[in-house]
Amino acid sequence: MAECPTQNKAKLISETRRRFETDYVTEKSDKYDPRDVERLQQDDNWIENYLFWRHNNVDETLKMLDESFQWRKEMSVNDLTESSIPRWLLEIGGIYLHGYDKEGNKLFWIRVKYHIKDHKTTLDKKKLIAFWLERYAKRENGKPVTVMFDLSETGINNIDMDFVRFIINCFKVYYPKYLSKMVIFDMPWIMNAAFKIVKSWLGPEAVSLLKFTSKNEVQDYVSVEYLPPHMGGTDPFKYSYPPLVDDDFQTPLCENGPIASEDEASSKEDLESDGKETLETICSEEQTALLKKINITEHTSKAEENEKVDSKMKAFKKPLSVFKGPLLHISPAEELYFGSTESGEKKTLIVLTNVTKNIVAFKVRTTAPEKYRVKPSNSSCDPGASVDIVVSPHGGLTVSAQDRFLIMAAEMEQSSGTGPAELTQFWKEVPRNKVMEHRLRCHIVESSKPTTLTLKDSAFNMSDKTSEDLYLQLNRLLESNRKLEDHVQRCIWFQQLLLSLTMLSLALVISFFYLLYT
Repeated sequence: MAECPTQNKAKLISETRRRFETDYVTEKSDKYDPRDVERLQQDDNWIENYLFWRHNNVDETLKMLDESFQWRKEMSVNDLTESSIPRWLLEIGGIYLHGYDKEGNKLFWIRVKYHIKDHKTTLDKKKLIAFWLERYAKRENGKPVTVMFDLSETGINNIDMDFVRFIINCFKVYYPKYLSKMVIFDMPWIMNAAFKIVKSWLGPEAVSLLKFTSKNEVQDYVSVEYLPPHMGGTDPFKYSYPPLVDDDFQTPLCENGPIASEDEASSKEDLESDGKETLETICSEEQTALLKKINITEHTSKAEENEKVDSKMKAFKKPLSVFKGPLLHISPAEELYFGSTESGEKKTLIVLTNVTKNIVAFKVRTTAPEKYRVKPSNSSCDPGASVDIVVSPHGGLTVSAQDRFLIMAAEMEQSSGTGPAELTQFWKEVPRNKVMEHRLRCHIVESSKPTTLTLKDSAFNMSDKTSEDLYLQLNRLLESNRKLEDHVQRCIWFQQLLLSLTMLSLALVISFFYLLYT
């Protein structure tokens, strides 16, 4: 009876593991990092990647493992951190992870115009490549990446064949099975000869993974939302460091502060009780004072309230905005507003509205998970319903304008459960191309804040109904103010037009009399 593929795979993995231990580790143990040897004994998927790349030939796989492990120790791959890389290399933005291709593979950007051949910096640049690939491999074990080789604005000074060969070897030997394809964008004619050499390094099978593209053709592989404008895309992303771009939205947030693992997140019941206790501890006098401010008709005149909103709008010409995604409408659309340290730390609100006919799971991530508390950070939203997400600085830490938030959402089947365990399993299995993502920047308010987006601590002592009423009232006030501003602008424009016509008429009359009497 023939062995099934699963049994055959397990047999190959076991044989590779045994032979590497007896034939290589015994003789070359000092050439390998013990952590790699230990991982090889535990990680079947890692061995499978090497076997796959060598067509299940154990002898060839062992040679590849030997070469790869020696390189990993020479480069100290397991110890590479941000501090291992010169800061200027991280700041320049020549190499980074950002976005996805149409197949859901992560994009690994190499902006060649930022690379100038210099043997003094070659090792650091190689470490930067290894740093990103190792960082990605540990998080997404086995998921391929698409290399975006951006050759726009490059010339002869940017050609460094040794560096290109290193990148090729990373995917041929050191990180097998990780290359989905390599998209070569806008290659100058002067580099045609160089890339003929590259093709010989890749081998016949890998050559098919090279995709030479122009501005029109690149959209066959990556949609415009993840392409920069110079590639014909609409992605507003602009590289900056710190923090590490895009890839830094990986640490989960916890409702009660930062955690190391999503499995440690509290259950919904714990969250509800925690929220209830928090509400009970807030001062009742603050609630009364806030309610007086909210109840415009009973405690303050409409004219006075409009005047307050107008004064705030002069400082913030930011009307309430909504991002309308295919699964969720998200408010605010672009920026979260926080109070400055001088004015006291403030909480801010994200409102999610499910616009589908199915349950939508969502979770919130940030570039600075050590700073923020988010309630809820990993939950679900019923069809047509809305969820308020409260974001607050954790432990008195300061909000930074460089901090960003990522909201991820995906539709769930009606039969799926929405408990913490079910949600954790759901996010492990959902395909990347089924996930909606939206990013929000942080904005620090120095003297005042947009009343629609930022709430004082006491605001969270109110009932959901009161919070909703406040939200709607302020929305109407801001909308009225916006219309008033538009009306004033039209009046000013009309007045200027009338003045211009009057001056023109006067000039014509003077010219007429001048011609008549001369």
